[in-house]
Amino acid sequence: MSAASGMWQVHAVKYADRNARTRADSFILDDNHDAPHAMDYFMWILRDGNRVILVDTGYDHKEAQMRGRPIRLDPGEALAPFGLKPEDITEIIVTHLHYDHAGGLALFPNAHLHLQAAEMAFATGPCMCHDTLRAPFTAGHVCEAVTRLYRGKLTFHEGDSEIADGVTVHCIGGHSRGLQAVRVRTQAGWIVLASDAAHYYENFQARKPFPIVVDLQNMLDGFDRLYQLASRPELIIPGHDPMVRELFPQDMASHIFRLDLGPMKELKR
Repeated sequence: MSAASGMWQVHAVKYADRNARTRADSFILDDNHDAPHAMDYFMWILRDGNRVILVDTGYDHKEAQMRGRPIRLDPGEALAPFGLKPEDITEIIVTHLHYDHAGGLALFPNAHLHLQAAEMAFATGPCMCHDTLRAPFTAGHVCEAVTRLYRGKLTFHEGDSEIADGVTVHCIGGHSRGLQAVRVRTQAGWIVLASDAAHYYENFQARKPFPIVVDLQNMLDGFDRLYQLASRPELIIPGHDPMVRELFPQDMASHIFRLDLGPMKELKR
């Protein structure tokens, strides 16, 4: 048994990728829209002593088949190198309720969820009358979050909030109304798991918004917020950039990358 220290290990866990994309799928403002632009799908594991927090859940094979977006690993199975089974997970920070971040909630039946109140209001409110805004959500995933609420296993946060010593959440919005980034104290400094506040490094470095956006000003302001939260820019971790696998060391398995030691090489800007 090891005691908590307030200093966390952080791992990115890749469970899927989608390579038949172009830059038009990633950036509103870009001069080379037809060029290929791959996307990785990650969850993140935070560990301090015996405490484990999962950030996001990925999506399962059923959702993959429905959307025609195959996954390489079941999200529950992807955690096996940590010695974790899905039922071992007791805390999940849900950055937002889009299918690729909350699509595996049902796989982790014992988890207590942390969610921004604004995200639940958005995902269950009148905005979902619009097909375009509803498209990244799946009703079953939202209903699973509501079920956890009624089981007393969901905590709402409003804006900035502390989850544990060394782990805080910060409402960014932009991509989804209640999107939250996660700030984590590590030996390399304060890491910021941007999730979809920045899908790619280029989103925040070049201030190029991602095309799926609810509030463009919030998205652009959110890029500045990421810089404010991180100890230094290279500790901002975008939610879907394959570059993460080049910058950070592989650890334990081919789909797991350790973030808390900092990048292995300088990030090109």
